[in-house]
Amino acid sequence: MGRDILGSAQTGTGKTASFTLPLIDILASGRAKARMPRSLILAPTRELAAQVAESFEKFSTNHNMSMALLIGGVSFSDQEAALNKGVDVLIATPGRLMDHFERGKVLLQDVKILVIDEADRMLDMGFIPDVERIVSKIPVMRQTLFFSATLSDEIHKIGSKFVMNPKIIEVSKPASTADTVSQRLIWTDTRKKRDVLRDLLRTETVQNAVIFCNRKRDISTLLSSLQRHKFNVAALHGDMTQSARLAALKEFKEGTVPLLIASDVAARGLDIPLVSHVFNFDVPTNAEDYVHRIGRTGRAGRTGSAFTIGATSDDKRYIEAIEKLIGIPIVLHDPNNKSQDKTAKSDKPAEQNDTPETAEVETGKSENKSPATNTSVKPRRGKKPPQAIDAPANQSTGQATGKSTAEALSQTSADTPDTADKKEGSRNKYGEKRPPEWKGTSFKNSDHIPAFLK
Repeated sequence: MGRDILGSAQTGTGKTASFTLPLIDILASGRAKARMPRSLILAPTRELAAQVAESFEKFSTNHNMSMALLIGGVSFSDQEAALNKGVDVLIATPGRLMDHFERGKVLLQDVKILVIDEADRMLDMGFIPDVERIVSKIPVMRQTLFFSATLSDEIHKIGSKFVMNPKIIEVSKPASTADTVSQRLIWTDTRKKRDVLRDLLRTETVQNAVIFCNRKRDISTLLSSLQRHKFNVAALHGDMTQSARLAALKEFKEGTVPLLIASDVAARGLDIPLVSHVFNFDVPTNAEDYVHRIGRTGRAGRTGSAFTIGATSDDKRYIEAIEKLIGIPIVLHDPNNKSQDKTAKSDKPAEQNDTPETAEVETGKSENKSPATNTSVKPRRGKKPPQAIDAPANQSTGQATGKSTAEALSQTSADTPDTADKKEGSRNKYGEKRPPEWKGTSFKNSDHIPAFLK
């Protein structure tokens, strides 16, 4: 339809495909001129930009379309040669794109579609001023797609500078974690963190894993420690050369190296398939970074495990912020209770999960406890598990309509956003007017496509 879009979804759900496939369809007709790309995709990191380029090559295998990748750490001359031939899709990081623009090697006045990927990461890394400069060089008559794993109020304010009357698409609630990821928390002493990590690597069925550290110097220390203990491990952080970063990623993807110690540069948008575990050696200081980190596992419907090692009073504050953001408590890891660790989320209230008495009751060791001790593990008045509250309402809904509970639930959850969308003139929570639902059957016969996109 040519509408501007603000898109939000959990990491690993296919945002790259969601803009690459329509882009190929739209650009299938027409031809690019030298140094004047027809579309532009901005990504915050070299790895993410390279990944988008790789996806574009796969998706466009049956189309005669050209693409150029502009990232740092690579020869300028090769990139300039690609631009001189004319490219349909230009994928770039903001810094390298500005370098080429200032040299007069790329012109942006023919860009019809602009994609800003991982916008929240752009904000964190300080790229927003560069993005604003780049957007000012692009024609106002364009389609802009603004994607982020989280759409906070701050991101909405920034997005308003780039998009006009956008369609907001939120596939899942902001900062939600996938149900396929089992989340566990371990408290220890700062000096014992490496011992705890090694024990987890030996006792868990780890096929491959990403280990996250907050600081680059800690990555080097942990790398040396694990190598001394005969673990096959590689490192990935921003101070490495581009060739070294790509080599480490390649070894990890191919399975040559099963363990990758990384900074948050690897947490955003990288699609590394079949990662079985994520270990937060350091608790992330930003709660949203936790969502992105554990999103490296449990991708595309697969199951995964995420372990976080906490040690300091600051870590407690960070954990509280994370639990508030994701809306669920992170369960304390019990290595002796394997059945408990298999579930991604416990059905019991937080106070039951955290008390040692609960574990004893569950394993049948509470016979010798006094009555006072046993009563302490009962749920507090008014605090029942969410399922206990929801079940009667869901059942009554199903009985009243003559449908099954699952049908009633799906009907209830589907009614609210669709009804709001179909009412002409209705507004979302940001006060933006939403148009009626489009009734077209295919892209080509739609009357809604602006002329500049045809």
